Amino acid sequence: MTDHVRKLSLGTAQFGFNYGVSNANDQKIKASEVRNILNFSSQIGISSLDTAPSYGDSEKVLGDIGVSNFDVVSKLPSMLDKEINFDKSIPKYLFNSLSSLKKESLYGFLVHDAKDLLSKKGEIVYKSLMHLKNDGLVNKIGVSVYESDEIEVLTNYFDLDLIQAPFNIIDNRLIDSGAMSYINKSGIELHVRSVFLQGLLIMNSKNRPKKFDYWSELWTSWNEWLNDNHLSALEATIRYALSKPEITKVIVGVDSLNQLEQIISASNGNLPPFPKNLQINDIKLLNPSNWSLL
Repeated sequence: MTDHVRKLSLGTAQFGFNYGVSNANDQKIKASEVRNILNFSSQIGISSLDTAPSYGDSEKVLGDIGVSNFDVVSKLPSMLDKEINFDKSIPKYLFNSLSSLKKESLYGFLVHDAKDLLSKKGEIVYKSLMHLKNDGLVNKIGVSVYESDEIEVLTNYFDLDLIQAPFNIIDNRLIDSGAMSYINKSGIELHVRSVFLQGLLIMNSKNRPKKFDYWSELWTSWNEWLNDNHLSALEATIRYALSKPEITKVIVGVDSLNQLEQIISASNGNLPPFPKNLQINDIKLLNPSNWSLL
């Protein structure tokens, strides 16, 4: 199987609940379809899964089907102002995930909210994660970030193995800030998410929610560039993320086997240079947590 397929990691938020602006289903994916997706992924060489306790019952669904042949990355729920005894609570979260997943260890265990590491309790959180790593329960520890400027601060204070961050064809904050190059030179794995911006980038203009019309000029230019280069939005977005050698894994979420097959097909091919004027820094668009305010 080609290297670009092995570079993919399967996002599993859709397995636990209805997720993403482009997901037209009223409910989460059926277990039978999840099984089909996992079987196909294994057959073609996708060996990495990204999950979290906050993704509904995604971990339990995965464990019931069986993920022994996958490297699983999960996340520590946000604990600010919630936990007192970190030495007990952090291992408890890990063991709950291991129990749900029916795994003896995780490939990666990430702090889901960077603010936990940046807080006064950050050192305690980090030491607790290191204990789990030293005990062989976790192979790599790291953090999920939302802003590129968090990366340098975190890596200055903590020895991290893995960083997960948003990145896509119109969101190049990781590159522009120098964070992607810095992570690569530091020997840290970089897993990127939001390569489709929760489906917004590959959505037909007729189906795009009206609140995103605020960026109508961007969508017009985006569609013109795609047409001029005879590319689909799916081809452009997935190829762009896969083309960056500094990226270790590209996380893709799917809600059907057919959708995964389309991503695999679209990922194979060349991509012309993407115009810089189509890349933006507007966090109102780039951070989906802001969409409810639109």
